[in-house]
Amino acid sequence: MTREVRAFAVTVLTLATLGAAAGLLWSGLTPRAPYEVTEHGTVLADPSTQALIAADGWFAVITGGLGLLCGGVGWFIGRRWMLAVLLGLCAGGVLGAMLTLWVGSTFTIGAVVIEAAAQPGAKVVPGALRLTASGVLVSWPLLAVGLFALMEGMHGYRESPLRHPYADPPDPL
Repeated sequence: MTREVRAFAVTVLTLATLGAAAGLLWSGLTPRAPYEVTEHGTVLADPSTQALIAADGWFAVITGGLGLLCGGVGWFIGRRWMLAVLLGLCAGGVLGAMLTLWVGSTFTIGAVVIEAAAQPGAKVVPGALRLTASGVLVSWPLLAVGLFALMEGMHGYRESPLRHPYADPPDPL
């Protein structure tokens, strides 16, 4: 039982560490939406900007890619503790995605370029990264568990007697 708990904990902690690194990568790759500072607060300086959609897209690509990587590696390495690794992929994927969101929206990595259709003389600042489509948070655990299940299903089918249902009948005595 302790080996299963250890496999679960190692899987979750590994994915959480990858989540922090993915947050820095997301922060470095994603463009920031420009905001204009007004007396009523900050408003989107260019309503036609695609930066908000790009943030969601980059998040989905980064976390989805890590989900596929973790699912494949988890299946190959965790063959002895399948259930613990599978549950670790699910819980660690959720934790990794949340850490990616937190680290990416907290730290600004890379150059921030502001190009906006704001009023002349208005102060334009880069906005913080945030997700507008919260559904992309499940891309990491969904793809990790999905690939793990697909690989296990293919492996189980390869070794299954159902693969050859019409095998030669046994010789009568």
